[in-house]
Amino acid sequence: MSFLFSKKFKRSHPFTIRQGDVKLGKLSRGSADDWLEETASIKETIGRNFDINKIFKINLALILFMGVIIGRAAWLQVVKGSYYYELAEGNRIRVERLEAKRGVIYDRAGRPLVRNSANFLLYFVPADLPKDALARQAIIKRVSENLSDVKFEDILNLLSKIKPGSLESYQPLFVADNIDYDKAMALYLESDNMPGVVITNKTRREYNLYSLSLSHILGYTGKINDKELAQFGSEYLPIDYIGKSGMENFWENEMKGLNGKKQIEVDALGKKKKIINQEAGQDGHNLVLSIDVDLQKKLEDSVISELEKLHLNKACAIALDPNNGEVLAMVSFPSYNNNDFAHGLTTEQYQSIANHPDRPLFNRCISGEYPSGSVIKPVIAAAALEENVINEKNAGRIKAKII
Repeated sequence: MSFLFSKKFKRSHPFTIRQGDVKLGKLSRGSADDWLEETASIKETIGRNFDINKIFKINLALILFMGVIIGRAAWLQVVKGSYYYELAEGNRIRVERLEAKRGVIYDRAGRPLVRNSANFLLYFVPADLPKDALARQAIIKRVSENLSDVKFEDILNLLSKIKPGSLESYQPLFVADNIDYDKAMALYLESDNMPGVVITNKTRREYNLYSLSLSHILGYTGKINDKELAQFGSEYLPIDYIGKSGMENFWENEMKGLNGKKQIEVDALGKKKKIINQEAGQDGHNLVLSIDVDLQKKLEDSVISELEKLHLNKACAIALDPNNGEVLAMVSFPSYNNNDFAHGLTTEQYQSIANHPDRPLFNRCISGEYPSGSVIKPVIAAAALEENVINEKNAGRIKAKII
């Protein structure tokens, strides 16, 4: 009986089941002693491979790392916060000029001798161009394809002179002007996908030449060059026009006016989002000359007629008002068309005019040197009367001797 009880107890005990008693298809569970021995072995293995003292070193490294991050953040936000805030605002908010209208020139009868017409101009803002070289070249290629007279290599050469991140990179870089309306509209529609490319509308001078000889009097305007920009840098931009000769040059300060300005908010591509503030400028003063267009034309025809009779090409003539000395007409031959200069000349076209043997750009009325001629006689007579060399009785004999 005791044997049977002992046997029954051993079979019912869960930790004494033998592997041979498990049916086929079932996994053996093993004994509890084996499981306890295996667990103890794993614990001993973990204890041997992990050094508890390394936790301090890890914590120290983490503290140093976090200290560097917090210190750098404090430097950027607290110490240099105002500096970087101004930089960010400078990138977000930009100041654009509102160009003043240039003054109009009239003759003594109020007839306009020049007017302002629309002129489409394209320029780059180098700082807004893509940083990726391929994307930047794709934009330049697209612009050169639309503007057949502007070469891809020429634009690259212009951009290569601008240092990235410099003040010049935020200034407009002139590319082309006098663009046809259709080409300008095509580029304007594509400009949203071409960061750094700007199409704007400036004014161009159109001269109403009642007489070709008026070109010497009026002069012309042209794009400002590097020398002029260095001299008047605070008042002009590289895309501006300035008087080059004649009245356009002499009365430049009065006719150019005062430009206004507006603050605009731009996106990451430099495109305008909204206008923040705007200040209106002041248009330039108009100029009224003492020149009479009808008399100018009459004098020009007379000079041309005399030159044809004498088979000559060069001459000058001036008509004055004897009451006050005003210049009523002034003709210098040969002359030129100042509209050609206002619209822009190629190098070859300019050289053909500048190197012409008759020198059409030379104003013989104000720059030529001539013998005094008969006009000096009244001066000599007045001086002789003042010094009592002659008087009203013997002036005739002295005058005869002078002749």
